[in-house]
Amino acid sequence: MAHIIVVGNEKGGSGKSTTCMHVATALARMGHRVGGLDLDLRQRSFGRYVENRRAYMARAGLDLPTPDYRPLPEIDPASLPAGENPYDAKLAQAVGELEGVSDFIIIDCPGSHTRLSQVAHSLADTLITPLNDSFIDFDLLARTDAETGKVLGPSIYSEMVWNARQLRARAGLKPIDWIVLRNRLGAQQMHNKKKVGAALDQLSRRIGFRVAPGFSERVIFRELFPRGLTLLDLRDIGVENLNISNIAARQEVRDLVKELNLPGVSVSF
Repeated sequence: MAHIIVVGNEKGGSGKSTTCMHVATALARMGHRVGGLDLDLRQRSFGRYVENRRAYMARAGLDLPTPDYRPLPEIDPASLPAGENPYDAKLAQAVGELEGVSDFIIIDCPGSHTRLSQVAHSLADTLITPLNDSFIDFDLLARTDAETGKVLGPSIYSEMVWNARQLRARAGLKPIDWIVLRNRLGAQQMHNKKKVGAALDQLSRRIGFRVAPGFSERVIFRELFPRGLTLLDLRDIGVENLNISNIAARQEVRDLVKELNLPGVSVSF
């Protein structure tokens, strides 16, 4: 059975697709077979990222390790049994087709609550939730007291993850390993950064997730997308002398993959 990694957050702009592409490429570079699905049927940022990569490789005559990204299949609703949701059927067929040929399947979820996202979370062996390092994004996970900063209780997204965990438990599946990724961390130890960190630590013990440092705000991530490249590809395209920012960003990717603690993965890039 393939290990399913779901990257989810109900707010846009948190770095989900960048996270998907870098984790997928890192695993592919280590020799693992990686499948990919994008459940954001409008923007398809992860899907576009892989398509850009394939187009760049064709132009440059390169063969870079690449996830086996596939669009959701078309299904005639009339062919389904009465009462079966067509989106459930599409996702089940897509995962079923990739499972036999993949060690890992990475699923990018939209920045909103959808039926597809809800079902995908119940399939997750590993769930990565990228989060911009601010209380605006923290509100997605929990409600806090404005005066004291005390966590009052889980918010809408955390409740959806809880429901997914309950579904998996009833089906006899192993628990979701949930990692909250702190993206766009500031370089300085600002007061707000410390407060967000303390709130995440408090909440992690309460609702059961691990906190990991993610990607800093770097121009390089935006520059790589049009060619479908990642930080791990730079030397393959002739960039021999990486600058300090690129080296630091590459280390962030390495640290993230190591932190995921995926089965059969020994970080070697």
